[in-house]
Order: sequence, then C-alpha cells, then structure tokens
Amino acid sequence: VQLQACGGGLVQPGGSLRLTCVVSGNILRINIMGWYRQAPGKQRELVAQIFSGGNTNYAHSVKDRFTISRGDARNTVYLQMNSLSPEDTAVYYCNVVGFREYWGQGTQVTVSS
Repeated sequence: VQLQACGGGLVQPGGSLRLTCVVSGNILRINIMGWYRQAPGKQRELVAQIFSGGNTNYAHSVKDRFTISRGDARNTVYLQMNSLSPEDTAVYYCNVVGFREYWGQGTQVTVSS
C-alpha cells in the first residue's frame, strides 16, 4: 500500500493550496482518511479527518479555512486550504486507517511573503 501526496508549495499569506493524496495497493478497508502536519521543532498534529460515513473532524486552528474531501473512488483524499498564514507552514502528511495505519511521504507547505 502506498500513499502518494502532492500539491504542496510556496504560497503567500492569504493564498490557497490544494493537497491531494492517492492511495494505491491492496488496502482492504479504509475507515478514516486524514491529513496531519509537522512544523519544525513541533510534534505532528492532526489537521483534518474524514470518516467512512462522510463525517469530518478538523483541528480548531484550521476550521472554516480548510476543507477535507474524498474522491468518488474513495481512494483519494483532498485538503483544500484557504486563507493560509505563516503558522500553517509545515510538512503535511496523508494518513489512512483501515485494518492498519498507513502514512504518506509528506509534502512541504510554506506560507511566506
């Protein structure tokens, strides 16, 4: 099973980015798809999750700015990030939980003028 994340980059404050994570391989069940992030010198933290039934969960710091969604094939998860601030600068990791937990390789998001 592989998780391939992309969409990171350099953006100015107030800008937007869309992260995409594609899950490939023989994964029998997906219960939760999500995004975590880790800023320099800080612990990895949850950003957003989407559950198999469609419910979502967001960190307080990103609520109303970020939106998590799934593709129709349920093997792709997106994170639309709006109104980005320098505090959002981090490596963003895709996460999938089924019978096991899987992590993507991370994509760098830098918010700077």
